Amino acid sequence: MATSRGAGGAGARVLAYLESAKNLAGCAGGVAGLALTVSGVAGTFWPLVVAGLYGAGALIAPPEVAAVPPVPEAAEELGTLREDFGRLREYLAGVDLTPAAGDRLAGLMELYGAMLDPGWVADVLAGDPETVHALSRGIRQDVPECVDTYNRTRWWTRLTPGGESPEQHLERQLSALYDEAERLTAGLRETEARRQQTHTTYLEGRGES
Repeated sequence: MATSRGAGGAGARVLAYLESAKNLAGCAGGVAGLALTVSGVAGTFWPLVVAGLYGAGALIAPPEVAAVPPVPEAAEELGTLREDFGRLREYLAGVDLTPAAGDRLAGLMELYGAMLDPGWVADVLAGDPETVHALSRGIRQDVPECVDTYNRTRWWTRLTPGGESPEQHLERQLSALYDEAERLTAGLRETEARRQQTHTTYLEGRGES
């Protein structure tokens, strides 16, 4: 069984190399060497010319750029989190808020939605389990608790007025969550910017070599 697996793995590696950019570029160089041979330029050294041009083509070919795979657990979590976010929005639609708290909550939901919207942001997010955890905590715990507490304390305040109002507490809590969400989105932008800079540096270095 071990021999069978080893043979299969070797075959897969050979097939992967045959389909790689390095082999294709090397073959192009080899074809150019054969053309020189046919034209009589290479002379009796044609095998060396063909081999040398194949090697040169393989060397100058760009390396295979592997896509950054998302963390499986985080990628699966995002799908469930989108469903929970949809339910949260439905729940919040029936909550009576002050204009200030409503505006702050709308901005927070917009940031959450932008991070969860399928696309490059969600792809970067899937590779950052810590940010996924923070986003999950905000959607599943922090926002529901803030609104639920607001609803309960607002009822009691009618009976015992005085002190800081539930509306003020809710606005402060939502502002803190909004600031956290902005930090999360800024972190994702920085991650993507670093990835872009790394690729730019690679391309510039390749041009100088």
